[in-house]
Amino acid sequence: MGKYFGTDGFRGEANVNLTVMHAYKVGRFLGNYYGKEHKAKIVIGKDTRRSSYMFEYSLVAGLTASGADVYLLHVTTTPSVSYVIRTEGFDCGIMISASHNPYYDNGIKIINGNGYKLEAEVEKLIEDYIDCEEDTIPLATRENIGRTVDYAIGRNRYIGYLISLATRSFKDRKIGLDLANGSATSIAKGVYDALGAKTYVINGEPDGTNINRNCGSTHIEVLQKFVIENNLDVGFAYDGDADRCLAVDDMGNIIDGDVILYLCGVYMKERNDLANNTIVTTVMSNMGLYEALDRKGIKYEKTAVGDKYVYENMMLNGHSIGGEQSGHIIFSKHATTGDGILTSLKLMEVMLESKAKLSQLHKDLMIFPQVLVNVRVKDKKAVLDDAEITKEVEAVREQLGRNGRILVRQSGTEPVIRVMLEAKTEEICKQEANRVVQLMKNRGHVIDE
Repeated sequence: MGKYFGTDGFRGEANVNLTVMHAYKVGRFLGNYYGKEHKAKIVIGKDTRRSSYMFEYSLVAGLTASGADVYLLHVTTTPSVSYVIRTEGFDCGIMISASHNPYYDNGIKIINGNGYKLEAEVEKLIEDYIDCEEDTIPLATRENIGRTVDYAIGRNRYIGYLISLATRSFKDRKIGLDLANGSATSIAKGVYDALGAKTYVINGEPDGTNINRNCGSTHIEVLQKFVIENNLDVGFAYDGDADRCLAVDDMGNIIDGDVILYLCGVYMKERNDLANNTIVTTVMSNMGLYEALDRKGIKYEKTAVGDKYVYENMMLNGHSIGGEQSGHIIFSKHATTGDGILTSLKLMEVMLESKAKLSQLHKDLMIFPQVLVNVRVKDKKAVLDDAEITKEVEAVREQLGRNGRILVRQSGTEPVIRVMLEAKTEEICKQEANRVVQLMKNRGHVIDE
């Protein structure tokens, strides 16, 4: 990770860690970088945060001042930006979003001309330019100044693409959508309505501050209750920029990214669509998933956390599906990033083609109890370098043995250390996780809230 860019772009609290001047300089750099041999064409999407409009205007000012033409998709999803880039010949794209973070955070995700996240070496060049006191990039003048184009049609083409992927009509299916008051509000319901579903929407009225607030994939309990109360066939919950999806089955059970990988992977294997008979996972995936894949004779690979690393592995080895427990799922035949709405459509395909309820499809998958504690800390590196904490983590690992595991890692997008425990009972998970978290507090690492 760099000074400003983490695993998912440049992210921070709006006008605190990420300011309009940062956005302007990112725009200035990209307009110049991609415009050296031709007039750069760059597309921008944004989520529903109040600050997203401010950052959009700052980026546009920087880009056009460097001579780039800018195409605005307006409120849209991260994967739609990726789709438009790779299908319509843009030099790069920018998504303004902090994904699942609270509304007061925001982020700048840069997507290259191939539709996946910008290379780390280019991110380093942007960081150097941001920190440079002297502006070394010339300003465009006269006819070389860039222009801004309303490009809502690009978002509409993406909607059409999603609809085209469905294998069957959703007629008479009762489907709940939790839109997280975010980017999915501009796309998801239209897709499901067009496919004939009886669509029930919650959290579809963004006001600039309610994105991800007690809703969406980070608060799946809201959708669980909604599915049961309305006797729905299935429910799908997206995050702020709709690049991830979690589901709720007809019995109210949570279908997380691991379960989705299992169901889709098995379905693809049965149809000879699972390239290399392999699913790409991350180190956060549940032990129960691996046991189930072993029984099905499906191979798997593990990467660091982040759909960026999942996709790199998939491209390097030619795999067709990979993802994270959090709901970032990548289907390489159709997309280059996690795509929440696409994931929900693929899960619908599994249900419809199998002629079974979702609750019936995952009966042979036994997920280990798991606890994930997110600890806000003063300095992530200091925690990971603390010898006392390292010693305690090793003691927990030894105690669990083959009956569980502990993973302590830093967030790539927030000032957070994540402590994950898997064990035979939830009680053991909580007990051992709290043991490590308490030591972090005692050692003075934790931010008091």
